[in-house]
Amino acid sequence: MNGTTEETERVVWTGEWVAGRLGVSLSGGDELTGLLGLALRRNPKRAHLLVSNVLGKHVPQRPDAVHGAGLGLGRRVRTLLGDEAAARAVVLGYAETATGLGHSVADGLALAPYLHSTRRPVEGVAHQAGFEEEHSHATSHLLLPEDPELLAGDGPLVLVDDEFSTGRTVLNTISALHTRFPRDHYVVVALVDMRSDADRGRLAEFAAELGARVDLVALAAGGVRLPEDVLARGQALVAEHEGRTPPAPAAPQSPPGYGDGGPPDAVRVDLGWPAGLPDGGRHGFTPAHRARLDAALPGLAARLAPHLDGARRVLVLGNEELMYAPLRLAGALDAHLGADAEVRFSTTTRSPVLAVDDPGYAIRTRLSFPAHDRPADGPGARYAYNVAAGSDPARRFDAVVAVVDSHGDRPELHAPGGLLDRLAGHTDRLLLAVIPSYVPRPQAAPMPLPEPLRGPAFSSYDADEVGWLLQDLSDVTLEAPTEEREEAIQRGGAHYAESLPVEYQPSERYQALFHSALQSSARRIARAVGTVTETVLAERSPRPVLVSLARAGTPVGVLMRRWARHTHGLDLPHYAVSIVRGRGIDTTALRWLAAHHDPADVVFVDGWTGKGAITRELARALADFPGFDPRIAVLADPGGCVETYGTRDDFLIPSACLNSTVSGLISRTVLRDDLVGPGDFHGAKFYRELAGADVSRAFLDAVGACFDEVAEDVTAEVKELAGADRAPTWEGWAAVERISEEYGIHDVNLVKPGVGETTRVLLRRVPWKILARRGAGTDLDHVRLLAEQRGVPVEEVDELPYTCVGLIHPRFTRGATGADGKAVVSS
Repeated sequence: MNGTTEETERVVWTGEWVAGRLGVSLSGGDELTGLLGLALRRNPKRAHLLVSNVLGKHVPQRPDAVHGAGLGLGRRVRTLLGDEAAARAVVLGYAETATGLGHSVADGLALAPYLHSTRRPVEGVAHQAGFEEEHSHATSHLLLPEDPELLAGDGPLVLVDDEFSTGRTVLNTISALHTRFPRDHYVVVALVDMRSDADRGRLAEFAAELGARVDLVALAAGGVRLPEDVLARGQALVAEHEGRTPPAPAAPQSPPGYGDGGPPDAVRVDLGWPAGLPDGGRHGFTPAHRARLDAALPGLAARLAPHLDGARRVLVLGNEELMYAPLRLAGALDAHLGADAEVRFSTTTRSPVLAVDDPGYAIRTRLSFPAHDRPADGPGARYAYNVAAGSDPARRFDAVVAVVDSHGDRPELHAPGGLLDRLAGHTDRLLLAVIPSYVPRPQAAPMPLPEPLRGPAFSSYDADEVGWLLQDLSDVTLEAPTEEREEAIQRGGAHYAESLPVEYQPSERYQALFHSALQSSARRIARAVGTVTETVLAERSPRPVLVSLARAGTPVGVLMRRWARHTHGLDLPHYAVSIVRGRGIDTTALRWLAAHHDPADVVFVDGWTGKGAITRELARALADFPGFDPRIAVLADPGGCVETYGTRDDFLIPSACLNSTVSGLISRTVLRDDLVGPGDFHGAKFYRELAGADVSRAFLDAVGACFDEVAEDVTAEVKELAGADRAPTWEGWAAVERISEEYGIHDVNLVKPGVGETTRVLLRRVPWKILARRGAGTDLDHVRLLAEQRGVPVEEVDELPYTCVGLIHPRFTRGATGADGKAVVSS
């Protein structure tokens, strides 16, 4: 190519007019100027427009040149990826400009499915993702695949746009998609790469931060040199020419070829479009669809040809996002007519561009007409560029075939001043071909999501402290005697989450021990709360959505929320969800969170780690929910299982001393098939009758009262942790396996390490013995008291990585009782 518009005998570059008036220039040699011309936008964000000669949008071009450019790029991508990776790739094109180019790139990859973004919402089709195109006049892009799994694979994602200028659009896209559909390889494809050195560096840094490979494939590379005042001067130049130039060339009263009949009426031609074949990639286009289209194209062209009546210059005009089908139709028509006609292809657009009828300017003429597809953003003008001949009669088309989808075949299309009326003034023959708008098969309506429960109707916490993603089972009898539950659990007849233990009612002595422990440890807990909260804010999200794992994580989540509000004035959302060992996390709760928040902002919170079973359970459960980060933030991590923690010391956290009475009067969670359906949250009970013994707020207030006095310590601690190696060591898991083997238990689920887990064993299960680190002090006072009440021996041992470990013996026998009359085990 030599850079002309459509008459290749001209040698003038179609960017000279802009270059001479604004000082805009291209660097990149003849190859780049052969691909691009210049025009002026009517856009307050960017003055210039790079006008492609092979895109098929603004400049009518031979269909084989348009399709061939994309095919060639697709073949280069296939070579880059290799056949195996290319077979797993998905191609994503940008609306509206690159929908046809992206589709052609997918053709070059041969086996890749294709999807393009759209600005047209479609009722009944779920919105999978979206992103912004910052410099565009219409920025919002939607992704509406018929198959929700189209983007969920782990193969390369190939993103296709007409030009790669700053790279911001690509970064926005990858950022939006990577949170939901992470992968390790992206390929960016464009006709021209016009990035600056700074833009290239930004992409490299982005890829490094993402931990993914990002490649770029383009036909040509170069740059645009812009004067500092180009935007203001460009706007002034547009205003000057718009004021004296009509928005579109007026049709002559009696143009050649009309005779006495005036402009032609549009002749509707039935193409015989194959039933069920998508009109494009708005909802996805598969290799099987491509094969059907290839087979049908000769017949489609044969239906059009008789209506052209010997026309020599024919334009097939697509419509905004509808580029690929008209492009392929133009190619088939060109092959059908052969040397008897010259077929060109272009499409209408929503982009407002100044038209100047000069050979050195890329947009010679402009037809303006109202949108005829009733767009979501309201009525507006649309444009067809370089369709009217302007001052050069040789540019006139003898016939125009307007191709629209049935969604756009509305009265506005046929009305005076509409697209067909505007085209009729500039051609001898006007054909209308309507392709059925593909409507995906009706998808099952998503199951309605329940709403969170809040205090005081559910829990003794204030309504804004936590939203419980649970259902209220307070009226259901779920409690069973501890020894019966233990026997059923160990014999495999029941899961621990199918029933509840009888709530432990603490004695006066035990309650006094709780208050004493709270008084002595409140400052230590406040410091850990501040440390884990500041770490989350610095490393995970500036406005995280705290999601505590009910029940032990809930008081910690409330305290983290209070720290963020007290220290930073942040009002963080906080929810509690159920996770069950062996059954996973509540998937309905995850759906609710994804529907109301960005999953990337969700931070899961727990009270402490034992051996790390829940940490691993969460990671497994979230594998099917891309976008959520499985890394838990905990107050204490004695097991070395996480990287975000307040401390790794194993000490008494008073909220572990009690059950519901320190956790908003909420039971542990329940998951039972007859109570929890597919669309339900997991269940829990609200023990309203225990309000007289509730210390939930007392615990929170005592810790919160220490926030100011630990602020400096927290700052120092966070600074120290920022440079420390915090990678999980799983030291605790190794210790549990050793203990399990040493004591002949051979089931790590019956070894409960750490103060918190040991306390749970004594309150809820039937313990065998307690292992205590030799010399452990007051942190174990409550454990010793509970063990005494339950008749459970406490054995002091050396080289224990935890302060204590609770053991449940697998050889369960009923009948033995402790000092409090409750059953114990004997072996």
